[in-house]
Amino acid sequence: MLLFVVMVLLNLVASKFYFRLDLSEDQRYTLSNATKNILEELGEPVTITAYFGESLPPRYTNLRDDLHDLIVEYASRSDGMVQYEFLDPTQDEEIKAQAEAAGVAPVQINIREKDKMEAVLTYMGLIIKMGEGLEVIPLLNEGTPLEYILSTSIKKLSVVEKPVIGLLQGHGEPSQYAMQQAMADLSILYNIEPITLSESAGIPDHIATLAIVDPVDSFPLQQLLQLDAHLAKGNGIFISMSRVSGDLSQDQYGKVVNTGLESWLANKGINVGDEFIIDASCSQIQVRRQMGQFSMMTPVSFHYWPLISDMADHPVSKGMEALVLKFASTVEFTGDTNISYTPLAFSSEKSGLLPAPVVFDIQKRWTENDFPYASLPVAAAFDGTLSGTINSRMVVVANGDLAVSGEGQQAQQLPPDNVNLMVNGIDWISDATGLIELRNKGIMYRGLDEVDEGKRSMLKWINLLLPILVVIIYGFMRAQWRRKQRNKRKAESYVQ
Repeated sequence: MLLFVVMVLLNLVASKFYFRLDLSEDQRYTLSNATKNILEELGEPVTITAYFGESLPPRYTNLRDDLHDLIVEYASRSDGMVQYEFLDPTQDEEIKAQAEAAGVAPVQINIREKDKMEAVLTYMGLIIKMGEGLEVIPLLNEGTPLEYILSTSIKKLSVVEKPVIGLLQGHGEPSQYAMQQAMADLSILYNIEPITLSESAGIPDHIATLAIVDPVDSFPLQQLLQLDAHLAKGNGIFISMSRVSGDLSQDQYGKVVNTGLESWLANKGINVGDEFIIDASCSQIQVRRQMGQFSMMTPVSFHYWPLISDMADHPVSKGMEALVLKFASTVEFTGDTNISYTPLAFSSEKSGLLPAPVVFDIQKRWTENDFPYASLPVAAAFDGTLSGTINSRMVVVANGDLAVSGEGQQAQQLPPDNVNLMVNGIDWISDATGLIELRNKGIMYRGLDEVDEGKRSMLKWINLLLPILVVIIYGFMRAQWRRKQRNKRKAESYVQ
């Protein structure tokens, strides 16, 4: 009876006071302050309709359960302004037609039943409605940052007027069509407007943040002064520039790029190096090699394309896993203390610097002596009085084609974090939503630690021999025990 009374009292207390403990490393089950602010500012109800099949493999069932728990949290935090329902189109033709008409198409997945693999069609999408507005997420995958998807969709529906991001043109920069992945992410919360500077007109006042991506032609002095005027108003600039570039298609030659932008930055104490970073941790290129009478493409490590996996604990870079930078250099700061300098991404512990010009030798045999440096910064964030007396923000990445995927048939799929670095940088500079911290809040990738060849060989032999040794020892000990038991039974004094 006492236990029963205690349980009743605990339930009464729990119904009045709500709290949870989130012990996950990335706090994936705790709503961010940005999401809470969005939910508190809702002016009209939001309806979330999730279309998920019931008969799913465990990994997709976990995705559905995580989504369900998250949406329940949204509904609880919004005081009923968020309403939701989970529907299974595979069990009802009317719901199926409703889902497909809204834009949630079926997806094929493989499931194992009765010792055989079968391909089935199911649904894993969302419809978010607010007033007359509609957002469709046709497919959710494993590792998708669910809170970011939900919060940005709700924010997009509730925002009245989007801030404008200016994309600078006129110095050989790629158009927005050559950065489709980045533009797709930015267009959720911003309007993108191409900007061409002139001597008579400066940067329009409605441009909060200016993006300068991969310029190759010179900046006239008057335009550099206009950049200063933009910063002096408290506005920000995102710069992704190549101080060095290379050509692998013809002469396999690397050179320095001068646009005048590097001198403008140097006057602020921001130094973008004119040396190539080489890194033992790098991407690969395909090289044609002759094998007898045949020629075939083989992958070769290209140390001029560093694979960056060391990220700072900063809103722009936190949670990122890997960047692939083609011909990068360093970003360092020697300016005044009234500007805060935060390196965002670093080369590996085995890095080097080569002065331009450089002839790329694909056949070169690299040694440890070629990589004497460690943790060279390739991107940095700056916050302070960059021009004038008003604080402003700037992000500088020493790689121009960070988020440039190309146009038409030349377009290539970029690593997600290349795009995230640019979008996160613009979000941090604009400081408009606070959703930047959610972009990389997904399932964390647990990579293997890097080990040298000797340790790797030792671990392989331990994995091979240790189980055999354990079995032999166990067999020997059991044989000894059985021998003692037999000898004990043979003794005249033995009594069973």
